[in-house]
Amino acid sequence: MPRPSLARRCLAEGLATFALVFAGCGAIILNSERGDSLGATGIAAAFGLVIMAMIYATGHLSGAHMNPAVSVAFGASRHFPWREAGAYVPSQLGGAVAGAALLRVVWHGTPADLGATVPSVGSGSALVYEAVMTGFLMFVIMAVATDTRALGAGAAIAIGGTVALDSLFGGGVTGASMNPARSFGPALVANEWQQFWIYVVGPALGALAAAWAYEVVRGPEVRRTKAPERYG
Repeated sequence: MPRPSLARRCLAEGLATFALVFAGCGAIILNSERGDSLGATGIAAAFGLVIMAMIYATGHLSGAHMNPAVSVAFGASRHFPWREAGAYVPSQLGGAVAGAALLRVVWHGTPADLGATVPSVGSGSALVYEAVMTGFLMFVIMAVATDTRALGAGAAIAIGGTVALDSLFGGGVTGASMNPARSFGPALVANEWQQFWIYVVGPALGALAAAWAYEVVRGPEVRRTKAPERYG
């Protein structure tokens, strides 16, 4: 079936990233304002579930990247055209800002800094955590999105589950961003830029390394598919 135009796919990316920030960061705010009502497990579940839902909703349209690090890693591994990756990234950033802005309006301020990611450890340790967590995520994405042997129908569950897993063990360390857009939206709207560079460099390095690692493990003889076509 014909794919939507690039403009429509960018719109899908923006909407999906908006949902990610509004639901995931909204859970962080709710937890802060309602006496730890969700806890770390509830926040991790919120992020994992919204990722899962958006992959089912937009995966067949845009590939449901929702993450500049993922788009860049797909481009670097030749699973996605660089021109389209360059269009996806501003859409993802815009969706994240819109999600954070709506949270600010709804909550009449910036409680919990709107879910902004700030490390609780040193910058070096935080960078390692972000890179490794994003590496786990990208390795799973590469498997279900680009390898014909993987079960594409289970992509949403696998990817959402990985996000929830990373959030469980890394949320208390760095906020478990794994996503420059997810960190950028709350940082801009709440004006919280402390150690923000970690949430750009860490995910980028982790995603690129994982994409390369999966190509090595996969081997050259396996037929590859274009990333956006495997979630449908």
